[in-house]
Amino acid sequence: MAVKSIFMDPSRCIGCRACEAACRECDTHKGESMIMVDFIDRGMSVATQPTLCMHCQDPVAPCAQVCPVMAILITPDGVVQQAEPSRCIGCRNCVYACPFGVPKFDIEARLMKKCNLCYDRTSQGLQPWCAQACPTQAIWYGDYEEFVNQREGRAVDVTVFGSQSVRTKNYHVVPEDEPRLDITLLLLEAENEVAATSAAGEEAWVL
Repeated sequence: MAVKSIFMDPSRCIGCRACEAACRECDTHKGESMIMVDFIDRGMSVATQPTLCMHCQDPVAPCAQVCPVMAILITPDGVVQQAEPSRCIGCRNCVYACPFGVPKFDIEARLMKKCNLCYDRTSQGLQPWCAQACPTQAIWYGDYEEFVNQREGRAVDVTVFGSQSVRTKNYHVVPEDEPRLDITLLLLEAENEVAATSAAGEEAWVL
């Protein structure tokens, strides 16, 4: 059976935050959202994108690897669970290790919390709440073959951070000519764009 994953397409996100509201309905963290809608470049654009756990596969779940008490378990189908309350000691290693900045540490509960792909639903063939609620299908749930046949864009499961790369269960949707998501390159392009804008502003002020 084909493995289903979440595909996130920022070009479709309208910032409605329906995913955040829906995430609060998940039985494992009722009332709290484990997904964030972030501004891509708040100073330059109103564009937004959803951020949720990518369920890293290679290297296997950095958050789980650094947990000294093995409180973060991984299901056979690759879903990285949030910390088990009976084991978590509140060391926050997982928070610091995540390359995507996803885990949240609940100070009052002394527990790491994060998206577990609505495992109570997806393990029974249902969609995660966020994908079900998204009106533009910026968050879409299915398998890779379904995505290729039904959607535009390239789905990539490799994200590059400098000299390191991470392969994930979930996918980012990027333009067709992009083979992977290179965070370092994006940051460099953003810095160059800001510098060019500032230089143009200074030149206009002088004139």
